Amino acid sequence: MASTSPPRIGILGGTFDPVHVGHLVAATELRHRLGLARVLFLPAGRPPHKPLQDLAPDADRLAMLELALAGEPGFSVEPFELGRRGPSYTADTLEALAPTLVPAEPVFLMGEDALRDLPTWHRPGRIVELARLGVATRPEVSVDLAVVVARVPAAAGRIDLVPVPQIGVSSRDLRRRVAAGEPIAYQVPPAVARYIADRDLYRPIRSGADDRHPRR
Repeated sequence: MASTSPPRIGILGGTFDPVHVGHLVAATELRHRLGLARVLFLPAGRPPHKPLQDLAPDADRLAMLELALAGEPGFSVEPFELGRRGPSYTADTLEALAPTLVPAEPVFLMGEDALRDLPTWHRPGRIVELARLGVATRPEVSVDLAVVVARVPAAAGRIDLVPVPQIGVSSRDLRRRVAAGEPIAYQVPPAVARYIADRDLYRPIRSGADDRHPRR
């Protein structure tokens, strides 16, 4: 009898502050290209590189994700990190989630710039032991895989590079646009735009890094 490969489940981490169409397009392409059964969107609880005051409340980020993913059977939210104390490290989160995903194979999804920084993350070797890496590539970012593998030897043979459509939207720019009273239609799902307006989020301008560097 022919053996059957276990399903693959993608895990896409980020602050999602707010979630936007770029996240959804990348997740859709990664799911298709990597043959993922589904994608879990993992909102960061306490990113170690980003001041807590720069984030919208956990409840708002979670609500926006749930609105954005409503009606998408291949996508769901994994709120594991929200409400936890201390920094949210990817290795720690994967150690906690991996047993719940058995027999599926976890695939941690990230951008090419995050892959470049992987050697500086907390326990990077443990991350690639627990999950393959599905990396969304961008033309303006160049990463030398040999350098990454030299610094994180466990990553050898565990990285899949996937070209994805480029959408010129960032969470930081969306926050700026909202604060300036500029439109964000078609850059976020309509339900998310309504939620931002109803909750009066992102006024006044809040400083903070972009979701392109969401985790460590």
